[in-house]
Amino acid sequence: MCQMNVLLEHDGEQEKIMDNVARLEVTGEGILISALFEEPKLVKSAWIKIIDVQGGTITLNNKV
Repeated sequence: MCQMNVLLEHDGEQEKIMDNVARLEVTGEGILISALFEEPKLVKSAWIKIIDVQGGTITLNNKV
């Protein structure tokens, strides 16, 4: 199973917002991320900036 870490980029900095993400869903409100043993988290107005499969990270941004 391939699980990813999700980062949120803002002002040139990256903040880890969830480890071991098993599901990522784009919704009308933003991006819903889910891990196996945590409550799902909605990152409002977010978009996917980078998916680094080899590095195991997904970088989101929510600045317009």
